[in-house]
This record gives sequence, C-alpha cells and structure tokens, in this order.
Amino acid sequence: MIKTYVNNANRITVNDCVKMFAKTPFHELGAAADAMRRKIHRDRSDTVTFILDRNVTYTNICSCKCKFCAFYRKKTGKGGYVLSMDEILRKIGELSAMGGTQIMLQGGLNPDLGLDFYITMLRSIKNRYPNIVLHSLSPPEIDHIAGKCGKTIDHVLKALHEAGLDSLPGGGGEILVDRVRKIVSPEKIRSARWLKIMRSAHKIGMKTTATMVFALGETIRERFQSMGKVRALQDETGGFRAFIPWPFSPNATQLSNYKKAGGIEYLKTLAIARLFFDNIPNIASGWVTEGHKIGQLGLAFGANDLGGILMEEKVVRSTGTIHDADISIFKEMAEGAGLRLARRNTQYDLIEYIC
Repeated sequence: MIKTYVNNANRITVNDCVKMFAKTPFHELGAAADAMRRKIHRDRSDTVTFILDRNVTYTNICSCKCKFCAFYRKKTGKGGYVLSMDEILRKIGELSAMGGTQIMLQGGLNPDLGLDFYITMLRSIKNRYPNIVLHSLSPPEIDHIAGKCGKTIDHVLKALHEAGLDSLPGGGGEILVDRVRKIVSPEKIRSARWLKIMRSAHKIGMKTTATMVFALGETIRERFQSMGKVRALQDETGGFRAFIPWPFSPNATQLSNYKKAGGIEYLKTLAIARLFFDNIPNIASGWVTEGHKIGQLGLAFGANDLGGILMEEKVVRSTGTIHDADISIFKEMAEGAGLRLARRNTQYDLIEYIC
C-alpha cells in the first residue's frame, strides 16, 4: 500500500497516517519517505541543505504563560529583558560579517510592545542590513501586535511587510487541535486564528513555514489532523515553503511529567510527514531537539534540509536540551548519510556546495 503514495496513485489521508504509524514496519516507512524525497527533489536528490542564520530573541517577557515553555519571564518577575536596538543591530552585524543571510526575530508577547516598536525595529534593521532576510515574528506575535493596536491582522501584516518583514516562521503552531491547546497553552491563539494569520500572510505574498511541536498530549490521530489543517491551507494558498516537526522537550517546564517522544517515534512521524505533504517541498530534520545522530537518520526518513545553524537559539536550550551545530558538523552529517551539503537562502535556492 505504501508504495502507491510515492507513485501518486492515492493521496494519503489522516486515517492512512494513523494506520501506517501503528502497522507499517519502520524500515518501510523510511524507504518510502526517502523515495518521496528523491522524487520531489529529483534535480538535487543527492543534496541536503542548510541556512546560515541567527535567532535574535528581542524580549523574553511574555503574557501567554504556555505550560510547555521554560523560557518566558513575567513582566513583574526577575530576569525579563527587552534588547536595545544597538544590541539587536550588533547581533545582526555579527551574522552579516560571517556571510549569513537570515535573521529570526522571536520573542514573548510583551504587553509593553506595540506596532510602533516592531515597525521601528524592522526598519532600523533593513536600513543597516538591507540584504538580510527577516524570517521573523510568529503568528502569536502578529496576533498580539494586532490586539495592542486595535487593528486587523491584514493591516498589521501589511505594515510590518512594508517595514521589512520578509516571511513568517511557523512558531505557535504546535498542535493545531484546540483540545490540546486549551490544556498546554490556554491563553495562546487557537488553531483557526493561527491558520487565519498564515492565510493572510500568504494573501499579501509572504511565504512562511509551518512548525509542529508534538508529544504535547495529543493522540496520534490528533497529530495527523493537525498536519491535515496545514496541508489544506497549502492546497488553498501555496504559501508554505517548509514543514518542521520536532518533539516537545518537557524538562524544566510545567509539563515535566510528560514523556518525551523517542527517536523511533520522531523518525516515524517525520517519514509520514514527508509522505503526507505532497504539496510542501521541504521537510527539515530536527537535530536541535534530537541530536546529530537522529538528525542524520532523518535524512534517510524524508528530510531534505537541516534548517539553520541557529546561532543563539534560546527557547529549546532553556529546557536543558542543548545541541549545537556548525558547518563542519553539518558536513559530517551529510557525508555520513551519503549526501552532498549545500548552503541555501530563505527561498531554498542553493548558494554554494560545501561538499
């Protein structure tokens, strides 16, 4: 049965995903996902890509208080901060000097920061570094800005886009099933709102990515139902460049009693995602949470991308899950998987081959 999905004889359904997760032998899932990767990327089937980027967490003050987050600080608590514009520009300058091409600005839902703050920040960055792509501000941040200024999502996205915002990351997606969201992040936007913001971004020509954090207490069916909502929106808009699944790291969070998904579960989910998303070209392997060896195995289970170097990633690290990478490590991962390594830009165009 599984070969028919690679050959496009049938489109995989959520029911199919559930059955495959439970019954399809592990090695068959990997082989099918790898065949699908090679089919989708037939012109560079021997290549795995990465981007030289940096995370800049401009504030850690957040009013959302998600139970799965170990990073945020309350406005009245200790350790909260908002970076100065000089500090933000300094960090971006360091990336630019290395030849990096993309910045991910991400932060908490800080009640003191409104639309003017974000417009000033984006314009200041673009004025100093016009060639740096700002792949920044997740849907919950967009929703927060809209609520602060009393404007529509369309208005806010257009204003931010004009100020220099190039594309949106998929943060805040987690599991797009409200039963789960009400338990783990009761004050965060619901799934329909996340999808609406992505739809609005696609409508004005902004491309985005979709992220799924799983093992958050969802059933296996709910996990694939969440993926189904992303695929349906992609059928409508074609605006997602990539899908990035990774397991929840429960340490140091309010959900520390949750069991972390193991490597087998991660790789099965990754492989099924590659088979399911016939309309999203790129699937990333999750070395940030899973480590380099499982991340390398992901390259045989459907992934064609390693994501970014992620200089200064803080959110996952706050749970005690710490996996760093540089180009030499990516090169070793690619070569060990029998693939060539290439640096890409935000649009997934190749810039240079490393090996």
